[in-house]
Amino acid sequence: MPESDLEKVMLKFIRDEADVLVSTTIIENGLDIPRANTILVNRADRMGLSELYQLRGRVGRSNQRAYAYLLVPTEGTLTSIARQRLAALMEFSDLGAGFRIAALDLELRGAGNLLGREQHGHIEAVGFDMYVQMMERAVSERKGEAVTLERRATLNLGQDIRIPSEYIENENLRLRIYKRIASVTSDVERDEVSHELEDRFGPPPPALANLLDYAVLKALAEKLLVATVDRRGDQVAIKFYEDTPLGPERLVKLMRTRRDMRLDPTGVLWIGWKSGKAGGPMGAVRNVLLQLQS
Repeated sequence: MPESDLEKVMLKFIRDEADVLVSTTIIENGLDIPRANTILVNRADRMGLSELYQLRGRVGRSNQRAYAYLLVPTEGTLTSIARQRLAALMEFSDLGAGFRIAALDLELRGAGNLLGREQHGHIEAVGFDMYVQMMERAVSERKGEAVTLERRATLNLGQDIRIPSEYIENENLRLRIYKRIASVTSDVERDEVSHELEDRFGPPPPALANLLDYAVLKALAEKLLVATVDRRGDQVAIKFYEDTPLGPERLVKLMRTRRDMRLDPTGVLWIGWKSGKAGGPMGAVRNVLLQLQS
């Protein structure tokens, strides 16, 4: 709708000249309408947890009892994540539950390139890592400081990398552990964190072990100025930044010793790996990067 028409409709509803407002999810964006006391959300199973929390918050903004009806298909057709979202929304209904909702939403959908692949809004357009980098650069420029351009690597290997809720039940504690793991850059640091977690919570599950390996691999990739690492079936594509310290001669030298590697005309290095092989795709990429680093 044009802005003028949208404004007229909203004012009509606010002034009690209309009893029902039909809207898209744009209604979640902080609109305060005290007279609104009932909301019906269609196909709530398709929406994110934070989005549902915001939609629910559009009613009950006065002293009147409010009702929020979330319409979903039969329970048998709901995905596991959808059921978790809806259950959390029913559970976290007390005052101040917003942070707990945000923490659970972070766990369910991921938090950037290290912990997941999906983000929303402007962050989705550029990626979480790039977004943070742009913010840091803008702050440094405003302060008049010299700006050092960082090179971040994006790894998409399709493996389960998370801290299961059954391993660490407290969501705030899980967030702190995620932050700790994000700072891991070496095998020594990885082992230290792993031993600490085992001492506190028991043997780390496979998904958490993968997350620790993922953090070390990401740090190694950024040392060599790797831009992206993408798994495509039984192959992995490694793309380097133009100013990578690795010269073509080093790549060619390594390829002569391995039959499972090739370099395409665009400069992307392809590595083959076999399903079921120890280490999986992360192990295959790690071995190649270590050989290139030496």
